[in-house]
Amino acid sequence: MLDFFTIFSKGGLVLWCFQGVRGPAATAPVNALIRSVLLQERGGNNSFTHEALTLKYKLDNQFELVFVVGFQKILTLTYVDKLIDDVHKEFRDKYRNEFQQKGTLGLLNGTFDFKDDFMRLLRDAEESSKVRAPTVMKTFEQSLKSQKTVKCMIETRGEKPKEKVKPKKNKGSRKEGPDAVVAPGKVSAGDKQSSAAGDKEELTKDEILQKNREEFFRRHMKAGRNPANLQSLKPRRRRGRSPECGIWGALMPKYSITVTPVTVGSAEACPVEEFDPDMALGDRNREPGRLYDLEYESGDEAEEEKVIQNTSKPSVKKGGLGGMFGMLKGLVGSKSLAREDMDPVLEKMKDHLIAKNVAAEIAVQLCESVAKKLEGKVMGTFTTVTSTVKQALQEALVQILQPQRRVDVLRDVMDAQRHRRPYVVTFCGVNGVGKSTNLAKISFWLIENGFRVLIAACDTFRAGAVEQLRTHTRRLNALHPPESHGGRTMVQLYEKGYGKDAAGIAMEAISYARNQGFDVVLVDTAGRMQDNAPLMTALAKLIAVNAPDLVLFVGEALVGNEAVDQLVKFNKALADHSMAQTPHLIDGIVLTKFDTIDDKVGAAISMTYITSKPIVFVGTGQTYCDLRSLNAKAVVAALMKA
Repeated sequence: MLDFFTIFSKGGLVLWCFQGVRGPAATAPVNALIRSVLLQERGGNNSFTHEALTLKYKLDNQFELVFVVGFQKILTLTYVDKLIDDVHKEFRDKYRNEFQQKGTLGLLNGTFDFKDDFMRLLRDAEESSKVRAPTVMKTFEQSLKSQKTVKCMIETRGEKPKEKVKPKKNKGSRKEGPDAVVAPGKVSAGDKQSSAAGDKEELTKDEILQKNREEFFRRHMKAGRNPANLQSLKPRRRRGRSPECGIWGALMPKYSITVTPVTVGSAEACPVEEFDPDMALGDRNREPGRLYDLEYESGDEAEEEKVIQNTSKPSVKKGGLGGMFGMLKGLVGSKSLAREDMDPVLEKMKDHLIAKNVAAEIAVQLCESVAKKLEGKVMGTFTTVTSTVKQALQEALVQILQPQRRVDVLRDVMDAQRHRRPYVVTFCGVNGVGKSTNLAKISFWLIENGFRVLIAACDTFRAGAVEQLRTHTRRLNALHPPESHGGRTMVQLYEKGYGKDAAGIAMEAISYARNQGFDVVLVDTAGRMQDNAPLMTALAKLIAVNAPDLVLFVGEALVGNEAVDQLVKFNKALADHSMAQTPHLIDGIVLTKFDTIDDKVGAAISMTYITSKPIVFVGTGQTYCDLRSLNAKAVVAALMKA
């Protein structure tokens, strides 16, 4: 049973609607489809799930129409695809002249009486799904059992089923024909094996085991041991002086170890460390507190676009005018784009995206989305298929990198200040992607914007994690000493050592920050693989208990297909192991090691396509200033570079 079927234009004008059951209107699910799929260029799959409904849609690019059908997702309706195709064809054919002659005015002033036609198509689709060819049972002659004899199916108790013994080929033996002659008086190896196999079949299991054991002992007792081999097994003694017993510490150099006392559960400011600030800052001419956009210098290389000819063989005509008009026919927008025209170009585009580190699954869905968007669309004047497909792909990539929700950290921190509470950010990700390093960069950026930062050391698993954050805290305090900020310490570290509960440490750190007047709490968590269920459960507990304002997934730009697996399983684990009714999933992405990939920037596309979340920060180097915001056009320019 269908919930609704609606037809509307891409401009948002509803032309006709059918309400199948009494219930909520189709407005909310259709709006969700428009926001999440159509506007985000995610049309690779023609199915979309919204709450308890499954929506299927079809695009008509020639007349800019969208056909949407909705039904309960617990139902399996096999006729929906046929129905939506039939309705699309019937509606187009019935109102084609009205669309072509009146255009937009035809949509505004036209009346579309389509209910009777729709009910007829619905009945036909339902009847076609019910009519199925009856399954014909096999006869006994067609079964495998009929090919077996009665004798081979009789089993005797205690008898093992016969197995085919493959003849072993001896090394150096030549292949013999089927009529090979065996010398008289000699028994072939195959005969020996067959006779041995016959003897074993007549014996019971215990008798076979005893026989094999006796044969094993007889073989080893007959061989014996060679005394020459025993001498070779004795350890050889070194010539010269005899070995002496070493004394521990006699030959070891003496080290002076200074143990720094750590106050458990404290957040005292670390002492100021003396170091070269140029090594930590990099660019000294930058504007303090500003987050620069990601830059990409694209060369002014003229790209030669090849015109993909039609697969059908054109008739060859002699003469100058025929050749001229044939060339113009391939350029002038005189016909609509067909799937056969786009397939060669889309195949090359898909291979190009995969070579640029886009996940293979995402590349296929992107090309499929572009094909659905362009199929049936009339090309512009003097445009080629390649240029049309490439422009549509560029627009889709830019739209993907600019998701629905934009994360503005500074605005959210100031909003939390007005409510007199700290703004909490949690960092998560797999091992070795640079969570602690980029946490220090973000901390430096927040300090330069005048906010006090408390770093919560919740990585209680990795050795050296707390010491790494302590070193960053010392250097940040050296770059921004309390004297420059009215005697206030701008960054402190809250830690309790190793082996403690990370969720409890984060809760105490947030409470400490609220009492001491900190503006931001940055929670560092341990790296974990997406398949490690206990650690993913601990991460979900930390997020559910402390309810951070922002959950950032830290991923490196070097990954390809792994980015899809990581993000999907992180979000799934947070949803499955959360105790809340609406679990807090990943809010944004920090893309690290972006300076190591040149123009292979496909990981940015894969991550945003999977999560529909924005890339908030991009790490581009080793210093505290190497932090950028994502520039979608720069990434797309690098991605489309040949």
